[in-house]
Amino acid sequence: MFGFLKKSESPAGARPSWSERLKAGLSRTRAQLGGLFGRRIDEEMLEELETTLLMADVGVEATQYLLDELKAAVGRGKLETGEQLQRALGDILLKLLAPLEQPLDVSAHRPFIIMIAGVNGSGKTTSIGKLAKHFQAQGKSVLLAAGDTFRAAAREQLAVWGERNGIAVIAQESGDAAAVIYDAVNAARARGVDVVLADTAGRLPTQLHLMEEIAKVRRVIAKAEPTAPHEVLLVLDANIGQNALAQVKAFDAAIGVTGLVVTKLDGTAKGGVIAAIARQQPKPLRFIGVGEGIDDLQPFSAREFVDALFGKA
Repeated sequence: MFGFLKKSESPAGARPSWSERLKAGLSRTRAQLGGLFGRRIDEEMLEELETTLLMADVGVEATQYLLDELKAAVGRGKLETGEQLQRALGDILLKLLAPLEQPLDVSAHRPFIIMIAGVNGSGKTTSIGKLAKHFQAQGKSVLLAAGDTFRAAAREQLAVWGERNGIAVIAQESGDAAAVIYDAVNAARARGVDVVLADTAGRLPTQLHLMEEIAKVRRVIAKAEPTAPHEVLLVLDANIGQNALAQVKAFDAAIGVTGLVVTKLDGTAKGGVIAAIARQQPKPLRFIGVGEGIDDLQPFSAREFVDALFGKA
């Protein structure tokens, strides 16, 4: 059941559904568990499961939690076969991840200002383009603020997204991020825009001066609109595994992270990191990404994720 995906059953030429793409994206993580549940439960099997969960970057704390719950069920005589164990693991994992499922509601403010942060290479700017499309599909007007003033390529990337989707982009050739985003908030208010997506420069949590700077950006947004930012999204690359926990902690301390976007789940065997986040740094997981397509970033559903991880239809 944990083997690689069978050929998609989508009609010839049709794009696979989101659930099919999610299953395909999680195939490397799922393959870690391949063949493990095809025998009766014993101590050796549980030890193998522990190793496998750690290799999938579930993390020590979440792995211990999952194993303790499973062992308790085994002790109560509720689990005897590997198949029963697999089902129980899915149920426990669902219970762990369910609190992260909190869809982002942008109707509370207008403009609804979303500040987006992350390290270089996390997929931040690409995610902004996909989020813009997502909100447009909900009938919302969107404005982009090119607050990554360090990377000319980031400004150009946002400009391309803007042109492609008919979205205004506020940018400056130079100047600081705070000024760009301040202008964008005022422009959105004047134009009656629903959602502002404010990009910021990628930075590592260890670059303290840059973490100081992003905290300043947040303060400036609050000057432009006292209730803002209404959401602070941190974009995480699933490939970094356990390092994601340190990133959530550091960015949360600097700017008060209110939601997460986990990208690149399709290229990693470390999809278990979402369980580690749920156990150690729980934040609403607003969106997950499994590909380069415009609709390959979707709101997180704990049930969909667990079903895809365990190869269910």
